[in-house]
Amino acid sequence: MKKKIAILIICFLLVIFGYKLYGYLRVKYAKVEVDLVEDLTLEFNDEKKVSDYISSINGKIIDDYVIDSTKIGKKEVSFKFINDDKIKLDYSFVVDVVDTVKPVVWLNDIYRIAVGSENSFIQNILCGDNYDSNPTCEIIGDYNLNEVGDYPVTFKATDSSGNVTDKDFVLKVYEPDGSGNVVSKTKTNFPDIVDVYKSDKTKIGIDVSHWQGDIDFEKIKNAGVEFIIIKAGGTNKKGERYLDSKFVSNIQNANKYGIDAGLYFFSYTSSVKQSKKDAKWLLRQIKNYDIDLPIAFDWEDWSNFNSYNLSFFGLTSVATGFLDTIEKSGYDGMIYGSKNYLEKIWLKTKYDIWLAHYVPQTDYAGSYKLWQICDDGIIDGIDGYVDIDIMYE
Repeated sequence: MKKKIAILIICFLLVIFGYKLYGYLRVKYAKVEVDLVEDLTLEFNDEKKVSDYISSINGKIIDDYVIDSTKIGKKEVSFKFINDDKIKLDYSFVVDVVDTVKPVVWLNDIYRIAVGSENSFIQNILCGDNYDSNPTCEIIGDYNLNEVGDYPVTFKATDSSGNVTDKDFVLKVYEPDGSGNVVSKTKTNFPDIVDVYKSDKTKIGIDVSHWQGDIDFEKIKNAGVEFIIIKAGGTNKKGERYLDSKFVSNIQNANKYGIDAGLYFFSYTSSVKQSKKDAKWLLRQIKNYDIDLPIAFDWEDWSNFNSYNLSFFGLTSVATGFLDTIEKSGYDGMIYGSKNYLEKIWLKTKYDIWLAHYVPQTDYAGSYKLWQICDDGIIDGIDGYVDIDIMYE
């Protein structure tokens, strides 16, 4: 009996071994015909799939995923495919993740600076890069900040990949005359925006903060406000979080009068870890209110951008960390930005855009959910100016 059991076990093991050997040999000698494209480079932060690098293959890719391109250098790309003989196979190749995008220098043809100013003014000129957190930024040419005059110079920005941006400009050193120019404020009446932009595919609303003071919500609703974006709070430059002083009353009244409400968070945060904490803090503050519209991440400290040691990818990651956290709790996320910054600095994300562009007809080429069309709005129920927004269904 024992001998029969031993024989059965041996037979069973031989079957298993034979099956595995058959599988091994089948895969080892399976037909593999994979031809790659000539150009195996991948631009930093680009969204290319495995199939983008394959010109022909004797089978079908199982998981045609987007290759991670958030780190420059050689990257092995592995994938599985089923060949024409229905055999599942592994294959890999190497791509070179590169950065060919030039740095951004935010500078007009003339830069004015008062005579006697400190030479550190270069820090006030935004010089940033999509990948490099600290591109080399320098002014080429001679100038004297202690002598009035016009100095033709060049601002040169170089990133870690060797991409260079040269911007010629005139450094105008001037003597202040003390006059000070007062620019008269324009006015945009809310009903006029409704007349021009209201349709069956749009809603017209406003965005508010403590700057609008005490708002008469009954009056703004009667004036035609269909939605409101409320400043919930933000962080200051020390990283301290705060609630906007009018947030509670604004959101309570929006809920009371049945006006759809969204929020925005004004941030100075420079790390993903911190932005996630900011989002969790905000979620605790808003849990008892009805938030029907997206929550926007608003970062605007552009005059000090150089001091943050952030790449554009890094800044976009900060926003994404905040919004990913918001989204996990069931809210929709959105990024706020003006047209120029959206085009030159913010990188593409999955989140909707709240566009700020104060013109009758925007030429922003990207898609957007909201359009902040002006900051000089006048409406019954608010003393002073308010931003007016158009939301697209």
